[in-house]
Amino acid sequence: MGVRTSDEDYEALRKNLKKQPFDYFKGFYADTAIEGARAPMICGIDFFGADHVLFASDCPFDKEKGPGYIRSTIAVLDSLDLAPADREKLCYRNAQHMFGLA
Repeated sequence: MGVRTSDEDYEALRKNLKKQPFDYFKGFYADTAIEGARAPMICGIDFFGADHVLFASDCPFDKEKGPGYIRSTIAVLDSLDLAPADREKLCYRNAQHMFGLA
């Protein structure tokens, strides 16, 4: 921690953390924009949990201008053995919750 900064001392901050840095990552939200790669999708859901994964992308358009990565992401979701409630979380319920729409 702090290796990319030149003059800031993060040692005091580190000592004041209530959890290990790794545990803070568990509170992050992940997206499914992995271009149809199944293993990373499984890994992300396993790590973050179904409550912290969204059907989303940081790329607002399909760069392939066709079926592309959005359809391949849907195909990966279809191939997973997800409980219906978890699939709903990934597909829209987590977004509803995050944006206060539920």
